[in-house]
Amino acid sequence: MERNIIIRHNGEELTASIHYPSADKAGTGRCKNRVPLAVICHGFVGSRIGVDRIFVKAARELAQDGYMVIRFDYVGCGESSGNYGSEDMESMISQTRAVLDYGISSADVDPQRVTLIGHSLGGAVALLTGVRDRRVKNLVLWSAVGYPFNDIVKIVGREAYDRSVKSGSADYSGYSFTPVYFNSLAAFQPFQEAGKFSGDVLVIHGTSDDVIPVDYAFLYQKLFWTRPEGRCDKEIIFQGDHTFSSGPAQEQVLKRTREWMNQQEHLQEEWQNWMI
Repeated sequence: MERNIIIRHNGEELTASIHYPSADKAGTGRCKNRVPLAVICHGFVGSRIGVDRIFVKAARELAQDGYMVIRFDYVGCGESSGNYGSEDMESMISQTRAVLDYGISSADVDPQRVTLIGHSLGGAVALLTGVRDRRVKNLVLWSAVGYPFNDIVKIVGREAYDRSVKSGSADYSGYSFTPVYFNSLAAFQPFQEAGKFSGDVLVIHGTSDDVIPVDYAFLYQKLFWTRPEGRCDKEIIFQGDHTFSSGPAQEQVLKRTREWMNQQEHLQEEWQNWMI
């Protein structure tokens, strides 16, 4: 079952879609009355649908596996209210935490089994959220941004950035970007913060990504490996582009994500049984 909801945050309305776990899978596993939660964070000027509906497909497949899944539009994106280009990274982290608040407040959700799935800039936001919010136990990063300012300015073009600084705003793909937005990107360094996340991580990237270099996946894994706790797995998709838009690439991303998340559930269940 799926339904659309509105989550209110700082005077804005975040439009979200909730996918409820399949009846035959709900409440199984380690906690008979609770289900794991997954929240999907879309990328730069994206939406909760995703390119080629990848977020819709991911949410439906994970719901079949017993997860409650929430995918949402950041302020000014998709069907949410507000102006995306006037927000900043801190706001996106705060919005993500508001969605977590909503999901975890459900009586059906186990607060100890929470995963953030983030694509591109949403991957960086998911990581930064996980560092600040200990409720996040697992991260799945798809084509994750590593240097927010450099990566996004590369996408919009240096001219758009200069125009924004000079005149107070600049258009890109119909969005009006302010200096506040760009300045906030420069203030955050996901690579430097990776070591502060204590949970488990899956990093996925395509070899044909011409937006965010596949090298980032190797650097992320190296940084996650230096932590005293938490493991990191990596999946490189041969010929996968930034949005995994080919059929085989998308299938591989969704399959690997499901396998890894279900493996996490199995490991937690075994750990719980051992503790008992």
